[in-house]
Amino acid sequence: MATDSDADVPVPCLATAPTWRDAGITLPMPGLHDSEGPRLPDSLPPVVDAHVHLFPDRVFEAVWRWFDRYGWPIRYKLHTRQVVSFLLSRGVQRVVALHYAHRPGMARALNAYVAEVAREEPRVLGLATVLPGEPEATAVLEEAFAAGLRGVKIHCHVQCFAPDAPHLHEVYAACAKAGRPLVMHAGREPSSPHYHCDTYALCAAERVERVLKDHPTLKLCVPHLGADEFDAYARLLERHDNLWLDTTMALAGYFPVPLPRRALEVRPERILYGTDFPNLPYAWDRELRTLLGMKLDDAVLAGILGQNALQLYGA
Repeated sequence: MATDSDADVPVPCLATAPTWRDAGITLPMPGLHDSEGPRLPDSLPPVVDAHVHLFPDRVFEAVWRWFDRYGWPIRYKLHTRQVVSFLLSRGVQRVVALHYAHRPGMARALNAYVAEVAREEPRVLGLATVLPGEPEATAVLEEAFAAGLRGVKIHCHVQCFAPDAPHLHEVYAACAKAGRPLVMHAGREPSSPHYHCDTYALCAAERVERVLKDHPTLKLCVPHLGADEFDAYARLLERHDNLWLDTTMALAGYFPVPLPRRALEVRPERILYGTDFPNLPYAWDRELRTLLGMKLDDAVLAGILGQNALQLYGA
């Protein structure tokens, strides 16, 4: 938690530190052929996967084509209801459903789709999306919240925006007003030259800190533990009470970088377990097995695996 003594100390800029690009970590990357478990161990506390993607079939298939060509081979090419059935049948108790719109006028249909999925299956906590800067962005979100969606997902890489860009303020204000969390992929990795923008030019922990300061009542969750600025995001967690991080792909050992354990230790009550399912190049439970291998305190583990997400989304 931030204190008066550190409130104005700049977050360490990692621009001069080795980046994933410097280390030669670039997309595309290969898939892994690791083994997978049949279901979660019965001894675990309730598990919530706080980062699951759900799209209409044609959008899913377009996403998979992009990943197969430019990202990594998708191991689980499952459509929405198959995704939900797969996870729930293996012991996951709730899933947080994320999606994003890459062009204007798309968000309303995507939001209606996910809202319907969540109505059919109450164990799905559906989030909305919007394309920042599109006409009626505030109205799109208000309609989505009225339809029961629990928060918002936006993506700096796919939607090509910087977190502190002026046209984002209406999105932040709408979420804060409604008390709905915002999940924003604001870390600069994993990056690809096949996005329509340079993620390193758009994304930085310093930019996210401006958002946190300008919108102190906004509940902001950054996925992937802020990859690849892990240390800077751990510092942000220490300083800001309106920030959460999720673990998605950062703990799986897929990217050849040291395990960012410190981000889990500074404020474990602000960490959510997530996977990116079904868009994975490895086993669905790989990240969970790594997390269990860290031998965390039982209460900390229960929070990360599910309680923190349920509290954030009011479920």
